[in-house]
Amino acid sequence: MQIDIQSRGFSLTDSLLTYSERRLRSALSRCSLHIKRVAVRLSDINGPRGGADKRCHLQVVVPGMPDIVIEDTKTDLYTAINRAMDRARTTVTRKLGRKQRLLRHIKHHSKTKTSNDDEISA
Repeated sequence: MQIDIQSRGFSLTDSLLTYSERRLRSALSRCSLHIKRVAVRLSDINGPRGGADKRCHLQVVVPGMPDIVIEDTKTDLYTAINRAMDRARTTVTRKLGRKQRLLRHIKHHSKTKTSNDDEISA
């Protein structure tokens, strides 16, 4: 899983970079083999004016699926990161589960069709 973390509107400190990467790896550890790339964009929307303007934007790339985009905005950047990572874990797990169920369903029905075709020709 390739991770790209960038900030907009402020400089990315080593501690924030380390925290974001560790939190992301923890949140997506169960799915990491399926994930090709994750882009994390941290931004301060209003700059020094304050308010609920710290944004964490995630884009998760899983081959064979549309990109998964999660965004959370809070007054505290660490809270926005935590919520976005938790939501990413839930969303990626759910979408991968759907994909697996669909593949099993297709595989099961193709076997059933093949065995029915064999019975008809026998």
